[in-house]
Amino acid sequence: MKIASFKAGPTATYGLVIKDGIIDAGKRLKDRPTLKALLASGSLDALSALQGERPDYAFAEIELLPTVPDPDKIFCIGVNYATHLAESGHPTPPHPMIFTRFANSQVGSGQPMIRPLESERFDYEGEMAVIIGKAGRRIPREAAPAHVAGYACYNDGSIRDWQRHTSQFAPGKNFVGTGAFGPWMVTTDEIPDISKQTIATRLNGVEVQAAPISDLVFDVAALIAYCSTFTELVPGDVIVTGTTGGVGAYRTPPLWMKDGDVVEVEVSGIGVLRNPVRDEVAAAATRAA
Repeated sequence: MKIASFKAGPTATYGLVIKDGIIDAGKRLKDRPTLKALLASGSLDALSALQGERPDYAFAEIELLPTVPDPDKIFCIGVNYATHLAESGHPTPPHPMIFTRFANSQVGSGQPMIRPLESERFDYEGEMAVIIGKAGRRIPREAAPAHVAGYACYNDGSIRDWQRHTSQFAPGKNFVGTGAFGPWMVTTDEIPDISKQTIATRLNGVEVQAAPISDLVFDVAALIAYCSTFTELVPGDVIVTGTTGGVGAYRTPPLWMKDGDVVEVEVSGIGVLRNPVRDEVAAAATRAA
């Protein structure tokens, strides 16, 4: 199944993505009004029962939200592809490099990624995100797949100069509206082995990143085992697994995203996360209009 969080008018909800539009699950499953609530209840099967219904909305009638708009935790994994390690000059780490994002740093597919007033060094990072469906602590590697609800595309947009103010990445990764998450979650029954998929990033139609997911230094099971050691993973948590080589910061000259650009992240078997880029001033003017 493909499951998206979205707004229809002023109402935020979620639903089942089918060929002709979206079936609104939030209005049918009123005791589970969000995707996180559905995952926490362990009732993904309740969506399967809706697949024969007619869509409530065409795609043109909705605004996609981040796939999980309200996650308890977002873990991002740094330098987790060999090609990105090589271009950044980092040695292979003995443990995953982890930083966190805040929910308000994310936008949905189709919504502008915002280049803030404070910097012009706005970089793309195409990634694959893992959405947790079952809670667990100290999850062994072999049990990790049972804790995954599904996968989505992610653009871990980075404000590079702020990222490098210190050895801690958080400031450069948490400007409002700089990350993108979507367009939807694809459940694991459709992608039984995520390592066989590929990822690509395009800026204004030009491919700037491409790799097989199998190139991850720490794979999905290893990341779940590691993260669940120091904290409990709960339904709706997100692990953003890292980007491959080709980021703008290590190009000559550097390639920064700017107002008017369109950036796409595609993971095979999932779909395309597509976002325009807007300067913060331009974005504010659009909202005011």
